[in-house]
Amino acid sequence: MKQLPKNFFWGNSTSSMQTEGAYDEDGKGASVYDIRPATKNSSDWKVAIDGYHRYPEDIHLMKDLGMNFYRFQISWSRVQPKGEGEFNEKGIQFYKNLINELLNNDIQPMICLYHFDMPLYQAQKYNGFINKRVVNHFFEYSKKMVEEFGDQVKYWITFNEQNLYGFGDAFQSSGYLKGHKTLHDLYQIQHNVALAHSKVANYIHDNYPTLKIGGMEAFQETYPATPNPDEVEAVRKFKEFTDYNLLRIFTEGKYSDEVVQFMKNNGLDDILNDKDLAEISKTRSDFISFSYYATSTLDSTKIPVGTAPNYYGNMGAAKNPYLQSNEWGWQIDPKGFHNVLMDLYNRTHLPIFPIENGIGVREHWDGTHKINDDYRIKYHRAHIQALKDAVNDGANVIGYLGWGLIDIPSSQGNVDKRYGVVYVNRSNHDLKDLKRVPKKSYYWLKQVIKSNGEIL
Repeated sequence: MKQLPKNFFWGNSTSSMQTEGAYDEDGKGASVYDIRPATKNSSDWKVAIDGYHRYPEDIHLMKDLGMNFYRFQISWSRVQPKGEGEFNEKGIQFYKNLINELLNNDIQPMICLYHFDMPLYQAQKYNGFINKRVVNHFFEYSKKMVEEFGDQVKYWITFNEQNLYGFGDAFQSSGYLKGHKTLHDLYQIQHNVALAHSKVANYIHDNYPTLKIGGMEAFQETYPATPNPDEVEAVRKFKEFTDYNLLRIFTEGKYSDEVVQFMKNNGLDDILNDKDLAEISKTRSDFISFSYYATSTLDSTKIPVGTAPNYYGNMGAAKNPYLQSNEWGWQIDPKGFHNVLMDLYNRTHLPIFPIENGIGVREHWDGTHKINDDYRIKYHRAHIQALKDAVNDGANVIGYLGWGLIDIPSSQGNVDKRYGVVYVNRSNHDLKDLKRVPKKSYYWLKQVIKSNGEIL
């Protein structure tokens, strides 16, 4: 069995709104998340895990685990309150302090520039990324961040899970507050986000040759529910539109020919103007990164005739009888992880970097005893083994980052859905003391990292 390289990255990924809190401190502007209220099954976003004040404690835990890499996100509205105009020096200083603390602990930072939290001003004034002015504002913000942090931060991504801007979720993630959510609007958002990524990637490659920037997807490994040729064809088409189209943009600077033809056939090709395509054509990636939690299964008989391929996953979702699921129906599939690693490497021949992986489970701490989360150990053990198998099969995999390995609210604000090897003592509606408490999986992961993946 081929061993993992000695410079392999072990670490953690988070977003700003799921960690920082301090929603109105030190000149931060409002984001679209800051105005979302708590619900019966979710928290508001005002405190999260108070990472804004407690990041040294959390970095100490990462260091103790042996981590050497941390992917975090800059809150656009913290460093530029309106998403245009004046920058907030206190916000910038926070990230400088965070980066210095990471580097002082031998942890390499990766910056993500956008993780769904559009500055509220940009959403209300321009309707988010459907407007080209927001693309330009994002580019100016990104240039400033590279200028401020490029001397210390080598690895960059623009958009978290960028292919999601080709799904129905794109409207919420892009800051779209008003409109009819038409197919044309969806494709305009998808295109504008691709353009924004290209502008930033091209700027970095043209001006900062020592920095590395890559594409990032929530890679959709999808199975046909049956061997029915219509079902297999639906899966192929779904993946072409939601996985491979963006992958081609990241690596070749070109739209998928099938996607372009679909746009022409459906009156969407006015989106593809020559100036934008010229910018996109220069796009290249230094690595390909992705999130992976579960696989999905598609039943084509559920998909209404005439449905755009982008919506096949929503319309045709089916349960895979061969896989176990967590409480939220996410099906556990380490073999799918191996397949994705091989598929991405065989298609791109670039370093592949899984930067989110984990399992969400409802957990309770009694205030005294260690949480016995053997299910989490089992999940990560199987996925790390699948990664090792991919390396043994020839894939160039450069690291493995867990998602939220210190508990954070889920993407929907549900603190009860926990991913961490460290418990954070709060619930959806009670902040308690926010104490950090290592779980059983913490000590297991520490051993895995120390052995560079040899001891699982």
